[in-house]
Amino acid sequence: MNENEIMKKMPSGETVQTVADALKQLGDPSRLRIFWLLCHCEECVINIASATEMSSPAVSHHLRLLKNAKLISATRHGKEMYYRAADTPMVDKLHHTIEEIAKISCPEWHDKFE
Repeated sequence: MNENEIMKKMPSGETVQTVADALKQLGDPSRLRIFWLLCHCEECVINIASATEMSSPAVSHHLRLLKNAKLISATRHGKEMYYRAADTPMVDKLHHTIEEIAKISCPEWHDKFE
């Protein structure tokens, strides 16, 4: 492939910025754990805090950053907000890449927090 062909395939600045923002957020171990959890289930702050052994305010902070990076989405159920991984091709690819790198596979979520 010559240089002109490569330049034609270069991603847009907006695309590069979106990916850079996502990778920046996932560079934090706490956010990476929360993101991985939310790739497998929908949870509220209190359950995420319990699963990750973090305080609810800390989890809320990380959720806000992940949401701003379009990695997760939120849905209100009554008084509670529930979070899950965003349904996008980038999020799906990131999820599977994380599992491949870490040599883990998707869990069976019959009883989430036994």
